[in-house]
Amino acid sequence: MRNHYEDQTAIAAAPERVFAFLDTPERLAGHMSKPSWKMGGGRMTVDVDSGGGQAVGSHIRLSGSAFGIPLALDEVVTRRAPPRAKERETVGVPKLLVIGAYRMGFEVRPSGGGSDLRIFVDYDLPSRHGWLGSLLGGMYARSCV
Repeated sequence: MRNHYEDQTAIAAAPERVFAFLDTPERLAGHMSKPSWKMGGGRMTVDVDSGGGQAVGSHIRLSGSAFGIPLALDEVVTRRAPPRAKERETVGVPKLLVIGAYRMGFEVRPSGGGSDLRIFVDYDLPSRHGWLGSLLGGMYARSCV
């Protein structure tokens, strides 16, 4: 993966609660499930396998559209270490507009009475529309994180 973006924040909740919240795929993709101007009026649906996107090897599939263009991707959970860390990455060739294949994850560390959270995404530019990825990929990565 050629591009990287990450951010960190402090959260006034125990690591177990932070992990449990972020471990639910529907919560993380919830902002894309309703039509919005950011999606050009489109939206995405989230489908998980029997592992619920909460086990190593579990698949999370998103499909829908943005700006009238069909989008789809398949992610697999590659690392899950409750309540500390989780990672997932795309498999196959994702049908996305401004980024291509990616690996995304988070780390939670205890801090005082709460948690420090680091979220990151490593991504390639899309194989089609690379110019669009160069222009908007970083902004999209920031909005994902």
